[in-house]
Amino acid sequence: MMESRIKRLATTLMDATTDKDPLVQEQIYNALCYLGESEPEEILNACDEYLRQHDKLAYPHRVIILKAMETVVKDNIDLLEKSTAKVVIFLASNEMTKSKEVIRDWQQAASNVLVAVGQRFINKVMEEVLTKFQPGILPHYFVMQTFANLSVSNVFGMVPFLNSILGTMLPMLGMAKQDHMKSVFCYALQHFSESIQEYLANLDKAPDPTVRKDTFSNEIFSAYEVLFNSWLQHREAKLRLAVVEALGPMSYLMPSEKLEEQLPKLIPGILALYKKHTEAFYISKSLCQILEASVNIGSRSLDVQLDPLLGTLHPQICAPADPSVPLTVKNHTEVLRCFTVLACSFPDRVLAFLLPKLESSNERTRVGTLLIMRQIINSAPSQMEIKKPFILSSMKLPLQDSNNKVKRAVVQVISAMAHHGYLEQPGGEAMLEFLVRQCALPAEPPRKQPLDADDLASDSVRSISVNTLFLLSTTVDRMNNVLWPYLLEFVTPIQFTNALTPLCKSLMYLATKKQEEGENASLIRYDLNANLPSRYALTTRLLVVSSQPYAGECRGAAALRLLGVLHYSVHPALDLLWNKKVPLLVEHVEENTESSLCQKEWEEELLLFLQETLAAVSDNTWICHFVTEMCRQLNSYNGFVLEKNFLYKCIGTTLGACASKDLVQKHLQELLETARYHEEAEREGLASCFGICAINHLEETLAKLEDFVRSDVFKKSVGLFSIFKDRSDNEVEKIKSTLILCYGYVAVYAPKELVLSRIEADILKNIFQYFNTKDLTLKLCLIRSICMISQAIYNGVKCGDFIFSRKAELVAQMVEFIKAEPLEAMRTPVRQRAMITCTYLVILEPHLSDPDRTELMDTCLAGVLALPPLEPGREREESGGDALPKEMLYGDTISALKDLLKSLLQRNLTPHGLQDMFAHLGPWIKSNKEHERQRAVEVSATLLDFYLSKLNVSTVIPFYNLGVLIALFSPRCSDSLASVRQHAVDCVYCLLYIQLCYEGFARDHRDEMVEGLKALKKGLEEPDFTVLFHTCNNIAMVIGKRVPPDQLMSLLLAMFEGLADPDKNCSRAATVMINSLLKERGGVLQEKVPDIMSIIHSKLEEVDEEHIRKAAQQTVYILASQHKSVVVSSLLGSALPFDSHTCAMWRSLATEPALTSQILEQLLEKVNRDVPYKESKGFLLGSGAERIATPLPLAATCALYEIMSAPESGAAVLGLYPPLFVTLLLRVSCTVGVQLPKNLQSRERRSSSHGLAPRSLHPCSCAVETLKVMLARGGSEEVTRAVGNAGGWELMTSPERHHDGVAALAGAMARHAGPRLPLIVKNLIPTLSSVFDTQRITSTAFLAELLSSNVVNDLMLLETVMDNMTGRQKDACTLVRMLALRGLGNIASGSPEKVRKHGAKLLASMVNGMDDKDDPHNLVALEAMSSLSKLLDHVEERDIQSMLLHIAIRIRPFFDSEQPDLRQSSIMLFGNLSRFSEGNCEVFFEQILNGLVTLLLHLQDPKPEVVKACKFALRMCGPNMGCEGLCDMFLNHLREERSLHYGEFMNNVCKHLMQSYPEMLNRLILTNLFYFKSNWVDIRAAAPMFIGFLVLHVDEEHCQQVDLDQLISALNLLLKDPVPAVRVKVAETLGRLVRIL
Repeated sequence: MMESRIKRLATTLMDATTDKDPLVQEQIYNALCYLGESEPEEILNACDEYLRQHDKLAYPHRVIILKAMETVVKDNIDLLEKSTAKVVIFLASNEMTKSKEVIRDWQQAASNVLVAVGQRFINKVMEEVLTKFQPGILPHYFVMQTFANLSVSNVFGMVPFLNSILGTMLPMLGMAKQDHMKSVFCYALQHFSESIQEYLANLDKAPDPTVRKDTFSNEIFSAYEVLFNSWLQHREAKLRLAVVEALGPMSYLMPSEKLEEQLPKLIPGILALYKKHTEAFYISKSLCQILEASVNIGSRSLDVQLDPLLGTLHPQICAPADPSVPLTVKNHTEVLRCFTVLACSFPDRVLAFLLPKLESSNERTRVGTLLIMRQIINSAPSQMEIKKPFILSSMKLPLQDSNNKVKRAVVQVISAMAHHGYLEQPGGEAMLEFLVRQCALPAEPPRKQPLDADDLASDSVRSISVNTLFLLSTTVDRMNNVLWPYLLEFVTPIQFTNALTPLCKSLMYLATKKQEEGENASLIRYDLNANLPSRYALTTRLLVVSSQPYAGECRGAAALRLLGVLHYSVHPALDLLWNKKVPLLVEHVEENTESSLCQKEWEEELLLFLQETLAAVSDNTWICHFVTEMCRQLNSYNGFVLEKNFLYKCIGTTLGACASKDLVQKHLQELLETARYHEEAEREGLASCFGICAINHLEETLAKLEDFVRSDVFKKSVGLFSIFKDRSDNEVEKIKSTLILCYGYVAVYAPKELVLSRIEADILKNIFQYFNTKDLTLKLCLIRSICMISQAIYNGVKCGDFIFSRKAELVAQMVEFIKAEPLEAMRTPVRQRAMITCTYLVILEPHLSDPDRTELMDTCLAGVLALPPLEPGREREESGGDALPKEMLYGDTISALKDLLKSLLQRNLTPHGLQDMFAHLGPWIKSNKEHERQRAVEVSATLLDFYLSKLNVSTVIPFYNLGVLIALFSPRCSDSLASVRQHAVDCVYCLLYIQLCYEGFARDHRDEMVEGLKALKKGLEEPDFTVLFHTCNNIAMVIGKRVPPDQLMSLLLAMFEGLADPDKNCSRAATVMINSLLKERGGVLQEKVPDIMSIIHSKLEEVDEEHIRKAAQQTVYILASQHKSVVVSSLLGSALPFDSHTCAMWRSLATEPALTSQILEQLLEKVNRDVPYKESKGFLLGSGAERIATPLPLAATCALYEIMSAPESGAAVLGLYPPLFVTLLLRVSCTVGVQLPKNLQSRERRSSSHGLAPRSLHPCSCAVETLKVMLARGGSEEVTRAVGNAGGWELMTSPERHHDGVAALAGAMARHAGPRLPLIVKNLIPTLSSVFDTQRITSTAFLAELLSSNVVNDLMLLETVMDNMTGRQKDACTLVRMLALRGLGNIASGSPEKVRKHGAKLLASMVNGMDDKDDPHNLVALEAMSSLSKLLDHVEERDIQSMLLHIAIRIRPFFDSEQPDLRQSSIMLFGNLSRFSEGNCEVFFEQILNGLVTLLLHLQDPKPEVVKACKFALRMCGPNMGCEGLCDMFLNHLREERSLHYGEFMNNVCKHLMQSYPEMLNRLILTNLFYFKSNWVDIRAAAPMFIGFLVLHVDEEHCQQVDLDQLISALNLLLKDPVPAVRVKVAETLGRLVRIL
């Protein structure tokens, strides 16, 4: 019985192999394999029977079954009975040979089965297959392939058969006429040969150790003759390749004499194939095997073949391998192996062939030859040993090759040579020099386009060379003495700069190794190496390149490390100092990056290190040699500006340490003669050299400069400096510039006590004669030099005592320079530099005279503030894309102006000094050009901040000009430019603090009012006038509170002056500030009040000035306080929508609470008195009635909005909170879906197109906005915000979701406005019986939501509201009934303690709701279930027990409802009910079992909320199921936040179910069968999977309860499901049914 069931299962699966979906086919294959794992014999027999019976089954479906058979055989080969093996062998043999045609997939699958069985039953397989291999009859293609594959998979089993197979096969070769048969014979011969070789190589493990090569030699040779002489000439390329692949392995087995005899034909025959085939790998592989076989037998005829061999193989290597085509790379490897074989046997001939090729004009030939050279140097070392000099000499030409690929190949050859001792020979140094030259190639910038295969960047040549050099230095021990100290020769030549990093690293490694070997003292043997650079040259070079530490792959650290290792060779006295200092310098470089390292500080550290080095050496002769070497290296740095500049500083430092005055003068003279004056960096370098030298040699330096000034260099005649005689005028100016810079640097660097006395006598005397120049460079150098001299005097020890008699003259000269600059643009830094210089000059004694001071200030202000503004686009065009430096120049110039003005103010830090400063700045601050104002106010803010920071008041004095200055800046707080506004506040802020200081407060005192100005700046960022003037008003309030009484009038007078300001904003700001000041300080402003409202309105339309609007609003307020009814009626009569002037007039009525309350009551009465809408029938037949809003309530609603939007209405709104709230809420409900009257619709469209309507006039939106503003004004902003965040306001306007919006409002009121609720509820309850459905819905929704909050209980409203909700259960409106139930359910969350008291009543309501007959969409039932779920936590158990079963049965049909919310609610309720099952344990357990399958399957529900509900219900039911494992699984795996691996989870669930309730198996399976017809794909797929897992875990004794026939039939039916995913699961389950058969 069991066998037939397994067979039936297998048959069902095999029937399904016709499924076209590949995933289903895969699963059927897996299921058959699974069945086979359990019962391999039966399944193999079933497959056999099925295939025999279904002879017509198409081959793609047979393949699936055969593949499954192969897997079952492979996995169970050791368990297989011989009888089954025979059956399988017979079937596979038949399947393989059934069709005479070759049908590859099918026959291959059958062949694979035979090969799998052959692993153990080789004799049986051979017995069967040999029957299909009869002498004289051409065998089936796959018979031969099977033999071939068996010979590979079971060498020891198969080789004994090969002799007889070969004997039978040889005559057949001549019979093979078709190409595919010839190919398979070749395939077989290749694999036979390979397996024979493997057998012979492992004779010690072989079953028959007597087997010898000659056992097969003659047969193999006979086959060879057919293959070589006949088939190799075939025109079919694939066949030729098959022949070639076979010939290689066969050549090892041929008799030696026959192979020797065949070689003259064989090798040319193989070589000829290269021309016929593009794919050369198989030819090369075979050729290599043939060559190895020939060499093994010591062939004598191979040398005759050598030339054609080399001639054919060489081009193979010269054609570059394509890495994307793996076979070309493999071909290269095989060809190189051929060269290895040949080079080992014929070294002279091979070299004689290769080396001349290095001179070829073809780049590929050269590269290929070098690759071969590398191969034979590495793989034939003993044969090449005596050839080393010959090979080295032949490399001379490649070393000069400029092609990057050749270079790369040469580097690889050099690497191979290094490992085999070539570089120790004469000529090896040339190789190393080549390697270093490649390391010195410039690093190429990264390319955007990918490189072509043929285009090799020099960067990759460089990188491979760098790696090679490092590897040779560190890993090839024999290279140590070759590389050290030879590599040092490359450190100093400038052309090897790019190679310095790798050089230094290698040298560092080698030197350290030498030191470890105890060669510290004799590290550099100059006696043995004449070409090495001197210690001075090395030190100079390494120190100079360290100045740019991150250049060239961080060469600075590498150079410093090498310097540190060489310390003993540089000078023995440096041991201690360098061991301490060098690591610190290296660490500094490594801790920073190029962007974070301060270059100036780094250079100073290096110069300090140099100074300490010179002090440690303390040997004048050594220092003289050192400085001479430095000067000698100067010219080599002509292309390296920064390094050369640093070298100049090093020379200055070293000259400073030099004891010989003559030598110092001599070198200074040389420097002046050889400098390249036309380069700016060179001028800087030379000047800094002179400056540094002057620290110790002031006299000599000044003397040398004096000689230079007097020389003929500037006169262009022969003399001391005759070297300059051919210079042009331009160059002479550059020389003058350098001379002047030298004086500046000397002044800065030289000792102050010595240099002060020389400034006027020696330095300025020589500078003054050059002031009359137009040359920009000279001008800038003059300014800079004067600046340096001023700084030198300022920093001098006795600067206070030093009277700089020529100060005024120099300031005047700077002023002239500034005046000479064009005003239309800033092109040079002359202004900036001249102002910086004046900043230092001003500080020095004596004081500037007033006219000079005025002249200086006016010139600088005009020269900077009046410049045209930067226009990024135009500037970029003018400066050729160099806009950023121009921007920086502007910024730096403004900064210089600020510093100069601070410097001037510092000299007169009094109110008078301040007044004087702003007398000059005033016109610029009020300029009508924005850029001038902006700069002037920015400068003012800086000056006032500076004044405040420097102010030190010793006696309380009046700040007499405070009012005037505040009036100058405060109106600017509303300037059209944001930056001016911000800076103006800063100015007022500083002025008020200055006033406080003059009143006697400490400078660090913080005044709360004044500090408030900082916070106001935020309001000035946006150019919104209302914000600006509001901020101005606040600023005015601060000013009003802090300005002393005696300054008030001057302030007001000056403010009135401000009304004429050309900037409109500023004049308006002045009016705001005047008004604010008057209010603040008690001044009464008498204003006339217009008599008639229409005149006010027309004036507002005519003039849009802020102060007029303010006055108008005040007038309206006065009128309303006398005639409120008339004013209200008159305003309500204004056309809708209200224009902005009418709105402003309404808002003015909010000024005084008592008046506002009376007006609000009037408006409420007008909203309530009239009906909210009238119904008009649509004129189209059958169209519904349209609701049209009535005008008076609409206008009153708009008016309420305007009044309550004024902040002053707050008190009045609070007083009328409940009636306002209820009226407006009901107004909203009555306007949902209500339209505007036609005349207003067109008017609203017109006004919105003109931009007049401040907001929508739509009745509902209008009511919502008014309610929002009422809440905000009534102190309930939190309510408005909460409803807004919940999207409640939008919901309220939606006819479908209005009640949800009301609920959001009620919830927010309960949370944030509880105390307001009693009166609101009192006002609302009467509306529950309103004639308008909408009002009943709104009231019910509001009260229902209130019940979800405890606040109704706290306010003793619960019973009232609950009774009213119960009363609504019979309402004619379904929505009202549903909301009433929701309200009763909400008591569970709002007042849970009251649920117990009213439990029976509440439960009865819910059960009635579930049984509601007038509920077509189950809305009421859904709400009843949802609310009941909430109540269950709090009701008495006895109340629920009686209804438990009724409810459980009532809700069960909803589990599979098409409506997701019904599914969710019913399942949630079921989960909640499970808690009350204790009393009715067995009864409810039955209900759980009824629902279990449904709940588990709905974990795959398409709706996430249903899945969540199922997780909850299962967690709740778990404890009642009496299975701890299942309960734990539900609790752990079904947590809400946890994702579920459904398959794994169901597997474990079924395991527990079958352990705890095995008797339930049939019931569970039957319930799952019901879901085979589910509409949801995922559930349809889950049901068979569920069954599969149940079957997997059930015990044998419970299997019989299953009706297998019914189950298999159902699965069979489902196997035809249109969805592949379902069919996959069915196939999987069918495989598992083996467990219960």
